[in-house]
Amino acid sequence: MKKNKFSSTDVCFLIASSSKKSYQQLSITYSAIEPPTWALLLAQSCRSIGFKVSIIDANAENLSDNKVLKKIEKINPKIICLVVYGQNVNAGTANMRGAVDITNFLKVNRISCPVAFIGSHVQALPVETLNNEKNIDIVFTNEGVYALRNLLKLDNFSSRELKEIKGIAYRTGDEIKINLPEKVVPTERMDTDLPGYAWDLLPYKNTPLDLYRSPMWHAEYDFEKRSPYASLHTSLGCVFKCDFCMINLINRNDSKEIGVASLYSKMRFWSPDFIIKEFDKLVNMGVRTIRIVDEMFLLNPKYYIPLCEKLSMRNKDDKLRMWSYSRIDTVKRPEILKLVRKAGIKWLCLGIESGDKSVRLEVAKGKFDDVDVREVIKKVHEADINVMANYIFGLPGDTNETMKRTFDLSLELCTAGWNTYAAMALPGSQLYKNALEKKYKLPENYEGYSFHSYETQPLPTDTLKAEEILEYRDKSFINYHTNKNFLDKIKRKFGQKALDNIKDMTKVNLKRKILNKRL
Repeated sequence: MKKNKFSSTDVCFLIASSSKKSYQQLSITYSAIEPPTWALLLAQSCRSIGFKVSIIDANAENLSDNKVLKKIEKINPKIICLVVYGQNVNAGTANMRGAVDITNFLKVNRISCPVAFIGSHVQALPVETLNNEKNIDIVFTNEGVYALRNLLKLDNFSSRELKEIKGIAYRTGDEIKINLPEKVVPTERMDTDLPGYAWDLLPYKNTPLDLYRSPMWHAEYDFEKRSPYASLHTSLGCVFKCDFCMINLINRNDSKEIGVASLYSKMRFWSPDFIIKEFDKLVNMGVRTIRIVDEMFLLNPKYYIPLCEKLSMRNKDDKLRMWSYSRIDTVKRPEILKLVRKAGIKWLCLGIESGDKSVRLEVAKGKFDDVDVREVIKKVHEADINVMANYIFGLPGDTNETMKRTFDLSLELCTAGWNTYAAMALPGSQLYKNALEKKYKLPENYEGYSFHSYETQPLPTDTLKAEEILEYRDKSFINYHTNKNFLDKIKRKFGQKALDNIKDMTKVNLKRKILNKRL
């Protein structure tokens, strides 16, 4: 592989666009445009030790392939790093389509520097990725912080040099090599080795981060509140091992051809004081709509309580508009909820997943035996915090009866945010490994792993076909968002404009290949 001696930039982080294929017509107005959080972390990490860095966000700027090519030619990087992450669990695979397409285009147009991929899909399937995609030169097998730093120190990216870099797989001729694993950044080194976000490298139109927009519900279904928008981590990883999730691949510490996220459950934290500095940077840039990306924000009080206390002192005008994830069985203390709300967190995204305990147990989600779901939601609402409830249809053990039970529970809870997916064999999840063993039909392309795409290919269950599950999901989405109790609640809380926007959203008709085939 060649390294350009005259390059002025060591690494260019490139974020490709896949939103149109992933979200269909929802991409025009309704889907979020997320800041490339992991690219920002890697960029800041690299330049903190002296490397020259740039970011091209083709997704946010809606750049054509030719415009990306011109930017790359101008930057003239030593290496291009495609960051194929996203804020949804499926995004690492669903976004591969756009990343592969732009890579192929660059190579055809004689961009000769090495192209590396980092993201959950390549972490799960490093060998398969390199075998299938001939224009990808290098993939990272975990978060890539130390591997990338070491890669940028190389003289010419020769096979002799690459074999010494832990945490990568690479192509040498027709042969695929996968090296020894690299460690992830430990908690005691988070502030030092992942020292914040390269916000200044992002494109913008008029003000910083104005090309990014939050989910509709986060902005109270008001288009004007969606931008500018930022997202950041206070921790990485998750201590739980849900079978449908692949988020913990970021912690991967082996070099197997297929990675399974549940093997790497751990959490790492930045210090509260360090995170506060990042919040201050965003607020000083005029950003008030912020997502805390952590999988489990309200899990370790040692970290989130001092952070919320500090945020509450900065949010006396109550203009911060934030949301975070949590588990239903970790939200138990009303006094904590008051602090969370005072800090500016106005939404909690809760993974209820199923209304049936046996189904939750089947995928290692937990029975929540010691938790009254209805009571938890009530307490969150009493703290003046909105709930985005997540559900999954078609989990192993699901039947028509259990899916109806889940939907009926969601109607009863009547949360201001409601989202549901059809269960899918996401690469890196235990469900993916199970699907391989059971020889279930998997998606034929990357788009098939997107929850909202035409190509979506969910998993079947022992009693339900994939198309039955997808049809139930799509109908449930419309039925919930047109339900009178829900609409009355939205009007009371957010006004007529929000109500009208929701009604318009439900008019978007998602086309589905497997449902069309059946007709």
